[in-house]
Amino acid sequence: MLTGMGCSFDEWYNITQALGETNRVVMFHRPGLGESEISNEVRNTEAVVEELNDLLSVLGVIEQIILVDHSYGGLCVQHFVKSYPKKVAGIVLVDSTSVDLEELDTLDLPVLDEDETDKIWLEKCKTYASMEQEQLRGIVNPTLSEKLNLVPKEIKQRLLDFQVRPSLYKAMYSEISNWKQDAKVIKSLETTLHVPLIVIGRDKEFSIKMEAQSGLPEEKLRIFEEKWQELIIKQGKISNNSIIVFARSSSHSIHIDRPDIFIQSVSDIVNKCT
Repeated sequence: MLTGMGCSFDEWYNITQALGETNRVVMFHRPGLGESEISNEVRNTEAVVEELNDLLSVLGVIEQIILVDHSYGGLCVQHFVKSYPKKVAGIVLVDSTSVDLEELDTLDLPVLDEDETDKIWLEKCKTYASMEQEQLRGIVNPTLSEKLNLVPKEIKQRLLDFQVRPSLYKAMYSEISNWKQDAKVIKSLETTLHVPLIVIGRDKEFSIKMEAQSGLPEEKLRIFEEKWQELIIKQGKISNNSIIVFARSSSHSIHIDRPDIFIQSVSDIVNKCT
């Protein structure tokens, strides 16, 4: 399982507990995330592909694997499966970042872009990466959602600490700096895939409703969400053996909002591969 940008694998605690009863589940924090150290190397999807390949070798995994992801992790999965198609038995993409993510930049949405452009995030990450952890804690003021507050105490603390590590923002700075070029590289890897693929997308109407509560204009949110859904549907073309599912009552964090759909999708892929 590959997590999203700036996300901890501890968000998946309940899911991994459930799937781990009948499957071998492997998760890892990319350099800079959690306790994984980071130096000055470039953080891009190619680096993640080789790190995952090396990890499989170290663990002695020789059988084909099922790749599961969320968000930016999906971009990494798309790169991996095109680089090592024979190592992959199946894929579950969970509201994955699209290789056509630049299309989102063409939308005329200045109200939504005020705090969300790559430039703004890069500036924020650069500033946060230079801070001490306790200084960062006062600025970020880490909190957990209602559902994540239900995990065991030690997991909750790890999730809170995860958000205030300067190394997290150093990693994010590099990932954001490179992800659009990464997308172009992935698109250039023309590989015909036949593996079972389930693409899970968020609930467009639910997401619009939730975001509108913060005061953002619904008509602008709808433009963005319709484009996002279009890009999710296009991901079904990654394999000629794909299914597209939209998880009702879910935001981008489908693994938190609708773990039942996620677990069922992984189980469906496992069954197809056995």
